[in-house]
Amino acid sequence: MASTGPDQPAPGGTGRPPRNRVAIFTDGACLGNPGPGGWGVIMRWRGIERELSGSDPQTTNNRMELTAAIEGLEALKRSVEVDLYTDSTYVRDGISRWIEAWKRNGWRTADRKPVKNADLWRRLDAVAARHAVAWHWVRGHAGHPENERADRLAVAAAQQAAQRSG
Repeated sequence: MASTGPDQPAPGGTGRPPRNRVAIFTDGACLGNPGPGGWGVIMRWRGIERELSGSDPQTTNNRMELTAAIEGLEALKRSVEVDLYTDSTYVRDGISRWIEAWKRNGWRTADRKPVKNADLWRRLDAVAARHAVAWHWVRGHAGHPENERADRLAVAAAQQAAQRSG
């Protein structure tokens, strides 16, 4: 699988990959779990930044974390090397440790239960395969500037979803 990589925290605040790599910082948020949710993405390539966000009126935090990673990767126009930063151990462990076994087991867990969010895991697996993705975990709400920005985008999107549905 093309999407493997370091399992270590990103250096705080640097977020500067080599010039030929794209950095993607993702986060998801949910007001209640389940409840209105949002996702946020910061993309950086050669000093150019792009922000993406979106929402779902009724979702879970894990679905928003997955959606953020999917949307960030789907926004790339061509196959590239990517450093993807997430504060979700669910996303990091799922894509780097669990997904191959899930696929072998017909999208069932080790205890034979259906994989939660399998629709999104399939999408993430497919889009990640188009790129060389290094998956990085960052501690959430610990002052990492890009993670904090992605979180603000996700929370704002979730709040907008709540206002639209309420």
